[in-house]
Amino acid sequence: MNKDNCMGFGIGMLAGAVVGGVFALLYAPKSGKETRRLIKDKTTEFVDTLRDGTSEAMDKVKEAASEVNRKGKAAVQAIKD
Repeated sequence: MNKDNCMGFGIGMLAGAVVGGVFALLYAPKSGKETRRLIKDKTTEFVDTLRDGTSEAMDKVKEAASEVNRKGKAAVQAIKD
């Protein structure tokens, strides 16, 4: 698998886990107060995980853009020389 497929698979797994977790919490034999607290906690965890993943992805994009920029400048300089 290439990186794009792995990233898509990972995101799909995460989304599936979240959806499954929400359904499990909604149908669990717990009080409404407990269930709402669990949903809030799981949602917070999911948002934090998503935020971390987005940050990592942005760092990779910035690195790739910097590399492309560097190679482009080198190519332009080579043409000028």
